[in-house]
Amino acid sequence: MVVEAFMNVFKAEKKPYELFFVGFLYSTIAIFLSLWIFRNYASLVMVFLTVIACIPLIYNALKLEEEKDLKINKETTLLREHGRMAMFVMFLFLGITVSFTLWYIILPPDLVQILFHSQTETIAGINNYVSGKSVTISSFGLFSKILFNNIKVLTFCILFAFIYGFGAVFILTWNASVIGVAIGNFIRVNVGAYAHSAGMVKAASYFQVFSLSLLRYFIHGIPEIMAYVIGGIAGGIISIAIVRKDFKNKGFEKILFDASELITISLLFLLLAAFIEVYITPVLF
Repeated sequence: MVVEAFMNVFKAEKKPYELFFVGFLYSTIAIFLSLWIFRNYASLVMVFLTVIACIPLIYNALKLEEEKDLKINKETTLLREHGRMAMFVMFLFLGITVSFTLWYIILPPDLVQILFHSQTETIAGINNYVSGKSVTISSFGLFSKILFNNIKVLTFCILFAFIYGFGAVFILTWNASVIGVAIGNFIRVNVGAYAHSAGMVKAASYFQVFSLSLLRYFIHGIPEIMAYVIGGIAGGIISIAIVRKDFKNKGFEKILFDASELITISLLFLLLAAFIEVYITPVLF
């Protein structure tokens, strides 16, 4: 596969920041291929094409992590090794998110409507739900609902990773597309407001809006996505172990214990993300 030549798992763990550009490239290629070949279904096809490009890297990384489980005895060292994979997947996710955001901003409105149709409907549904509940629900109630919803997404990440090995990548990429649209829409609306009031769009105003929009979503989005990444790694490691028939070995108990630790860590990240989203983000924005 041509896109596989851009990055291998060993280079990814040594230089995780390079995955940002890889994710940006993969999703950009997927966007234009989906518009060219599957125009009417581009909003979903671009997600699938991005996932397909990521499969070799993620699958090889999961195989490597499963081997580490069998070879490394010290738990702190093992978690640190898993952390390297989590970091490069996060950079991959950030690159995909920025790509979707950028193309949402710069593409003509008619293409944006086609390309991000499903994502826009998803955001509208979320906004309608939140606005409908905001009057009657308490902060703790909102915290609970957000937390349980995020736990549901985490469960899907683990199950998809367990069943398909790399299945969590689909959920992460879909979330990247939705977040990218949310950020892009925030930027477009606010730049439009600046343009209306000042008669033109000033560069300083544009970058201020861009920074605020990134902070607004990433301040709680980073720990939330990190939770999904870690949960996906846990499910993927178990999946690889079963495929390679390592469940017949004594080391499989160690793999299960390591996966349970990763899931616990991901739950802690979700707690942090929900707390930030309910109690901190509204104060700042």
